[in-house]
Amino acid sequence: MKRDLTLDDFVVAGIAVAAGLLAALLLRALLRWLGKHATRTRWSGDDVIVDALRTLVPWAAVAGGVAAAGAALPLTASVGRNVNRVLTVVLILVATITAARVITGLVRTVTQSRSGVAGSATIFVNITRVVVLAMGFLVMLQTLGISIAPLLTALGVGGLAVALALQDTLANLFAGIHILASKTVQPGDYIRLSSGEEGYVVDINWRQTTVRQLSNNLVIIPNGQLAGTNMTNYNRPEQQLTILVQAGVSYDSDLDHVERVTTEVIAEVMTGITGAVPDHEPAIRFHTFGDSRIGFTIILGVGEFSDQYRIKHEFIKRLHKRYREEGIRIPAPARTVALQQGSLGIPHQRDPRETEHHTEPHAQQTTAPLT
Repeated sequence: MKRDLTLDDFVVAGIAVAAGLLAALLLRALLRWLGKHATRTRWSGDDVIVDALRTLVPWAAVAGGVAAAGAALPLTASVGRNVNRVLTVVLILVATITAARVITGLVRTVTQSRSGVAGSATIFVNITRVVVLAMGFLVMLQTLGISIAPLLTALGVGGLAVALALQDTLANLFAGIHILASKTVQPGDYIRLSSGEEGYVVDINWRQTTVRQLSNNLVIIPNGQLAGTNMTNYNRPEQQLTILVQAGVSYDSDLDHVERVTTEVIAEVMTGITGAVPDHEPAIRFHTFGDSRIGFTIILGVGEFSDQYRIKHEFIKRLHKRYREEGIRIPAPARTVALQQGSLGIPHQRDPRETEHHTEPHAQQTTAPLT
């Protein structure tokens, strides 16, 4: 201490701290006002930035007030350095957390707003957050006078051991990054695996992919398994897809009339049912002379995978009703069974006396006394 503390020193230090606290409150109120205006813009990135600054700026104001108070007090050089170092570490910690929130928020905003960019923000957000926090931690150690070179060397050697111990975890991590980078699967896509699992992709994180089935059950698939299996993505390259409906009419039907009526029903369904594709070109293809009918396939267009069930339901109902009105018959399968007289044989029955004749000696033999 250079000199003794006086009342004026405490007053000046108190004023500095109070000024820092007042500045923090005013800046927080200002940033809250900016946040309300940021929500009205189309870009969501400004919301992330303003929300993060609401944490950093007040802390910086408080730290500035404390630093000013420390400068006003007659502290020794070593105490002043320690105070400044502690304040610097606090600011670095707050800045690191704020930077992690800003960068991860921007990553999430970019990945979820742009088409063609990986839609799952979780895995990229987690990696970004870990990298930013690690860098901030290293800067804090360097500020405290701790050399980070030995730490980096130890991390390099230890990282090899960790990599060997966590092969499956790292395999899932890099498989998830590969899946998202290759843009083969995105959250919201409907996929079906060769093993039978199917549903909407909810999220792809650092270890697993979450799939929501149509029954709202969640299926958890490791990223390594997802990357190494055969998979059908019903949303790529286009979300719209075609479905096939099999039908058949009797041999005495006028096929031109059948085609015309079916085409009218297709047009009615495509324009009146939610999820159908109005500009879909009707397609009917006769293909089979069956046992009791002429079979044909009807090709319908749907907006996305789950729409097909509702569209099939309405189409079959309306087609069946229209066929009945037009007198078009849909025959049921018929089989003719011819029975030839004398073809069924009746098993020969033994005479009870003959059976008794054969069984009696056996009974006598089994009951004969032993000599």
